[in-house]
Amino acid sequence: MQPFFSTDGLHPRNAVRQWRELVNERLVPAEIETPDGLPFQGRLEVTRIGEVPVSHFSHTTVRTKVTAAAARRHGNPDRLFALLKLSGRDTVQQSDREARTRPGDLVMLDSSASVLDAETGDSLVIELPRHHLEAQMGPSRLFIALTAGADLASTTLAGSYIRELVRVSDRLTPDAAARMASIGVDLIVASLAERMAQEVPRSIHGNVTVQRAKAHVEAHLGDPSLDPPQLAAAMGLSLRRLQELFHERGRHISDYIWERRLAMAAKRLSDPACAHLSIGMLAYGCGFASQAHFARRFKDCYGLSPRDFRRAQRQDFQSVASTFGLSS
Repeated sequence: MQPFFSTDGLHPRNAVRQWRELVNERLVPAEIETPDGLPFQGRLEVTRIGEVPVSHFSHTTVRTKVTAAAARRHGNPDRLFALLKLSGRDTVQQSDREARTRPGDLVMLDSSASVLDAETGDSLVIELPRHHLEAQMGPSRLFIALTAGADLASTTLAGSYIRELVRVSDRLTPDAAARMASIGVDLIVASLAERMAQEVPRSIHGNVTVQRAKAHVEAHLGDPSLDPPQLAAAMGLSLRRLQELFHERGRHISDYIWERRLAMAAKRLSDPACAHLSIGMLAYGCGFASQAHFARRFKDCYGLSPRDFRRAQRQDFQSVASTFGLSS
């Protein structure tokens, strides 16, 4: 990692102020204070592994507070922060939860209102796009400020991997760094998912799992290899268990995947912006391995061939445009 900031050599009156400016710039708009005005020391190292920024914070005891007003004005709602505690202990209040972390624990935070009381110690902070994690695990309110303890094997594995990845990151090629970072993110997701499974009742957990599975389907509709076994593996479940969860809700996994692919295809066939795409290209883009298979399934679902459906949608659009005087 590269040294980025240190309070070494700063006058004690300036140390907290500059640390606050640093936290505001890199993470969240926060107020910083030390207990009883004690002298503050801090150091920050940074790196980027693939597209994933990682920060190593080391500091003496400090309180970091993000107000609701500051979060609304200056927070970044698109980012989440996975905090891996290396030494010391933290207590954080956010999203109606109080999370306590010890060395080896992992907790996910965002830029909303919070209070973080951190003892002297250090942490790795991994910045992640919110949409990526929510596509895997459902709404972030389910896992924000939820501590995945080091007693979980998945957390131990995730923490060990991330620490080692940071150590060797400067020796990785860009392609290797991107792949390794993706694995690290998946391990964080697996750790949080295991913790979430302990947090909620089984029936609710089933709903969360199905929603995660549906979100994964939406994000990978264009992948022709997406099928029930691959989806179950992505969810960390056996195929039989995922099938049971879908059956409890009156659905079959394969039927759901094909329905969503067909719905995407119908939407693109109706979209004038996709008029330049051939039927074959459109089919492949929606995850169908062959145009013939696509045409057969589409007609079974919509009663028209893809070509006739596109033609009918175009005529409807032109009719509406003419009615409102928009036709050329």
